[in-house]
Amino acid sequence: MAYYKDIREYLDALDKNGKLRRVKRLVNKDTELVPLVNLQFRGLPEAQRTAFVFDNITDVKGKRYRGSVALGALGGSEQIYALGMMCKPEEIVEKRAQAERNPIQPRLVDYGPVQEEVHIGSNLLEHGGLEEFPIPIFTPGWDPGPALTAPFWVTKDPESGIRNVGTYRVLPKSPTKTGIDFCTPFRGVAIHWNKARERGVPLPAAIVIGGPPSFGYSSCVDYPIDVDEFTMAGGIAGEPLEVVKCKTVDLEVPAHAEIVIEGEICTSELENEGPFGEAIGYMSLTQPRPYFTVKCITHRKDPVLLGMISQFQPSESSKIRCLGNAASCYKHLRYELGFEKIKKFSIVEMSNAMQYAVVQVAMDTKTQEVWTILEAILKHRIDSKIITAVNEDIDPEDFDAIVWALSTRFQPHRDARIISRPANRLTDVSLAPMEVMEQARQDYVPEKPTQSYMLIDATMKWPLPPISLPKKEFVERAAEIWREEGWPELKLKAPYYGQDLGYWPAEDVQKALWALQGDYIKTGELQATQKMPGGPHFCAWAKK
Repeated sequence: MAYYKDIREYLDALDKNGKLRRVKRLVNKDTELVPLVNLQFRGLPEAQRTAFVFDNITDVKGKRYRGSVALGALGGSEQIYALGMMCKPEEIVEKRAQAERNPIQPRLVDYGPVQEEVHIGSNLLEHGGLEEFPIPIFTPGWDPGPALTAPFWVTKDPESGIRNVGTYRVLPKSPTKTGIDFCTPFRGVAIHWNKARERGVPLPAAIVIGGPPSFGYSSCVDYPIDVDEFTMAGGIAGEPLEVVKCKTVDLEVPAHAEIVIEGEICTSELENEGPFGEAIGYMSLTQPRPYFTVKCITHRKDPVLLGMISQFQPSESSKIRCLGNAASCYKHLRYELGFEKIKKFSIVEMSNAMQYAVVQVAMDTKTQEVWTILEAILKHRIDSKIITAVNEDIDPEDFDAIVWALSTRFQPHRDARIISRPANRLTDVSLAPMEVMEQARQDYVPEKPTQSYMLIDATMKWPLPPISLPKKEFVERAAEIWREEGWPELKLKAPYYGQDLGYWPAEDVQKALWALQGDYIKTGELQATQKMPGGPHFCAWAKK
């Protein structure tokens, strides 16, 4: 069977397998849409989760939109992810590992459906720019505006020409401008941006929405910087990804994508960006970040706007990241380092899909080899701070079994090691108070906070931003719609709505209110007055 050529073909497959809910009723994208989908992550067993497609969309100003919004389609559950990979759930890790070992170069074609409509120049604003599309607010009550949460950014290294595809959230600031959050200095777009900045030129970029599922799965994994994710998408599909040339920038994009937004990322100055409900389970704060200027938008007729639930875990984002990064690490350990005793490798989803890793080894694995394997995992780029080895009679994805193994096969004085080093990723709110974390991200402090590995007290030590879930009133409205639709009974787990945990500026309260009035552009106007130089205080960390 041929791989899905586009997201529409894949949605049909989900529907045939009972993994799609198509919502026909009128739904408000700003207050109802995401809270409605979020309910299944807090109130249903994973096996009952589905993808959602919304076909009848309005906003807080009463505007009606063409096209659809799809959420949960890439990683609503492990079963959904397996359908996207065209394999069984138990085959995901091995199939991804083999895809990485067998990349396939893309194939350039003259035309693709993504360029059925081309909006450029005066025609761009005539169609509304970014406001043409029903972009949802993902954490209503906290977010300052709508967001693209499955934007697959395509850039090229200004020196080598190697392409990178990465998923970095997009907060629109106007019909033709967005923010971009690199998250870490080790990701491709941050490295490409810094090289362009040193040359004194903007960085050409394209935001891809939709396309074959393999493209999204490749975008969400932290591959080495010299890996072209287009070839990873081909490896997963087992065939070349068809690509077309962009209209205004020297980049290629999937020919069967739904929407492509072309433009440039400014490298000479920054604007404040955010806040946003993040995958770590807390709201991020307003931070100085680069911005992207839209030059052209191409899309299919009545496009499907693909989004991703990427906030408090479990979420679509955490499912995609833990499965993808576990497969990448498994491939590295088993096939590159030659640890044949490794049977499985898993990342606990509720650990931000990264912080708690479990490796399963053969029963006859000697103690010294176990420690060699654990140290190799610690050196890998997933940067897990808790790593546990279990025998092959323990399911690494069954947390109860892991606790039992720790209780009966583990002595802390003999079997535990604690290692400390400067933090590689500054997304862990347990590292330091929020003020210190923000200074460290911008290189305002001489040393990064220290990261320790193995044992961590996970309680809240200082005030934190709100939990990244919609406010209670929006969840309650979504639950009312859920009941009216006659869907399965919800058994919500606390927390199921966002709460203020003591660290939330008054300015961000106002920005969220503007968003709920349909005036998110006021945030863009405000942040345009908060410009600052894009100099070494922001860029220094991106060189490291």
